[in-house]
Amino acid sequence: MHTARRIWEALAGGAVVLGSVAFVTSVAGAAQDKYTLKVPGGLAFAEFKGYESWETVAVSTNDRATAVIMANPVMINAYKAGIPANGKPVPDGAKIAKVHWTPKKSQFFPDTTIPGAQHDVDFMAKDSKRFSDGGWGYAFFKYDAASDTFTPATTVDTPPQANDAKCGVACHAIVKKRDSVFTEYGHR
Repeated sequence: MHTARRIWEALAGGAVVLGSVAFVTSVAGAAQDKYTLKVPGGLAFAEFKGYESWETVAVSTNDRATAVIMANPVMINAYKAGIPANGKPVPDGAKIAKVHWTPKKSQFFPDTTIPGAQHDVDFMAKDSKRFSDGGWGYAFFKYDAASDTFTPATTVDTPPQANDAKCGVACHAIVKKRDSVFTEYGHR
């Protein structure tokens, strides 16, 4: 009788463990796959897969945001060739990602500003066949830390976004002579 009870307890304990593993797996599996997001007009988050490890082009900061601008190898090679400062066009296939954080003061160096909570990520992709209006497609995805999710920005966001692949065309027009690229490649 005691042996049967021990077997039943062991089986019940195993079921609880398996149930717990299944629950944790289902909760973890419910997390957003940011690479399924897409803005109208075709620019998808998936086109920038791996952007987190692209080479840093520059860092920028103001009182509202701290940002790191990164580029894929095509864009890095263009920068190293002197583009866009030399007036030549950026080649198709170039991509730029810009991650914004809310700035905060470092606990170790109070006069230093460091990234706080992530605010958003912006993308640019050069493809003159897809994007006839200047050759660039744009995307702006807001980040919500509470839900750990991204959503395409809209006209109520700052800056207002048309929520399509053309959302950056007007803003980037002021650097048209630089093939719509603001960021300078920082000297190394």
